Amino acid sequence: MFDQVFGLPAHALIVHAAVIFAPLLAALSIAYAVLPRLRHKLDWALVAAAVVALGAVFAAEESGEALEHRMFQGRPSPAIGVHSGLAEVLVPVTALLTVVSLVMVWLTRARRAPQGAGSRAGLMVVSAAAVILAVVVGFYAVRTGHTGATAVWGG
Repeated sequence: MFDQVFGLPAHALIVHAAVIFAPLLAALSIAYAVLPRLRHKLDWALVAAAVVALGAVFAAEESGEALEHRMFQGRPSPAIGVHSGLAEVLVPVTALLTVVSLVMVWLTRARRAPQGAGSRAGLMVVSAAAVILAVVVGFYAVRTGHTGATAVWGG
């Protein structure tokens, strides 16, 4: 499923979505956490970015594994090994950021509800976790992309 699209390696196509949406998720999560006045405008953008980024990063990792199998039969070059190792970290931290971002939106919306169910302290803890995870996702997205580009194009 993740091997080829129209005869092209799927990874070369799918990876572009991960390169766009993982940093976008990180940026939106930070903005949502530190700019409370903009939260009502960012709710659905953050939810959509979280879901799409997780799917894109997962699909990029799966298609990368398929490409690695096809090209190297389980014996990748050291550069591909580094790239693959970074991708194996990016997927779970993106999943964590997705969950934390969705909880952050839920808590914010719960606080806006007439009952005010969301606690301020809980929202602050989740917001801090979102910022930390966003920095980690941003770092791993850039490092993973850079090592992949270097492995393919050299330099």
